[in-house]
Amino acid sequence: MSELRTPLTSWHEAHGAKMAPFAGWLMPIQYEGILIEHQHTRQHAGLFDICHMGEFRIEGPGADEALSRAASHNLATLAPGKCRYGFLLNAEGGVLDDCIIYRFGPDAFMIVVNAACAAGDFAALRERLPQGVALTDLSAVTAKVDLQGPESVDVLEAALNENFHDLPYFGFRETTFDGAPLLVSRTGYTGELGFELYLPWDKAEAWTALLKDERVKPVGLGARDTLRLEAGLPLYGHDLDDKHSPAEAGMGRMLTSTADYVGKEGAQRVREVLVPLRIEGRRSARHGDVLALPGGPEVGRVTSGSFAPSLGCVIAFAWVDAAQAEHADFVVRTAR
Repeated sequence: MSELRTPLTSWHEAHGAKMAPFAGWLMPIQYEGILIEHQHTRQHAGLFDICHMGEFRIEGPGADEALSRAASHNLATLAPGKCRYGFLLNAEGGVLDDCIIYRFGPDAFMIVVNAACAAGDFAALRERLPQGVALTDLSAVTAKVDLQGPESVDVLEAALNENFHDLPYFGFRETTFDGAPLLVSRTGYTGELGFELYLPWDKAEAWTALLKDERVKPVGLGARDTLRLEAGLPLYGHDLDDKHSPAEAGMGRMLTSTADYVGKEGAQRVREVLVPLRIEGRRSARHGDVLALPGGPEVGRVTSGSFAPSLGCVIAFAWVDAAQAEHADFVVRTAR
């Protein structure tokens, strides 16, 4: 089956990006190289095509209460103009997806989900929300580009001629660009100062306007992965899945909602623990590699691993049996 294309795919191909399938989409992995793009984002500003992500609009009378029961996010303390990270869980408390919910008004929201999970997320939400609450899939008409890095706010202000220094973390603002609506969100997946920009699908080439600034380089999914791993941010399908709870992934503190949401009872269970690792040597640990005690039994498995350009060492995440999680001398063995 052929991969889906974002509205920027032709641009990536024309500018020499290395392309590869990701979550059913043909996506840019790198342009100049992962190390160059990683360091440029850490030092200046990187621009990412994230149009493959899913966006759903949820609105109508009772949407607040219904969505509070459908997802783990604490909507009682979420003000308009703010967004919050959280989870869609299954009945056992396993993570169906990690996602961000944006509040526009008392009963008006947008939820942003991972591309590989979008169809399942939509089905789960439709089942959990009453028919009187409208659920609309905006993914096919919504483009998303991420501007990340310490100079991103200056780049954005120069491009839009607006002040964004006052936009708080996990805050968002609606404005316009080139006559089209634009949502600017003070969020990201790199550990840096940054913004996620939502605009109409046919206006995605606002991308090229941002790249006119010499402080900005296009960045592929390869560097996005090393950036997020250095920042300790999990990737769904690797470090999060429907067999593990948020608490096992070290995110139990985020489960502050008092609503009776799906999976609430199991969300705090802990059988395995997601642990960060620093690994000696230059070989990156791979997804599925075995974690063991020196000369002892297997106690876990690697979920994500990479050389960390900013740290100069190999780092990884791994699921480890909770009873063994306090050990600091794990050995990584190549999966057979």
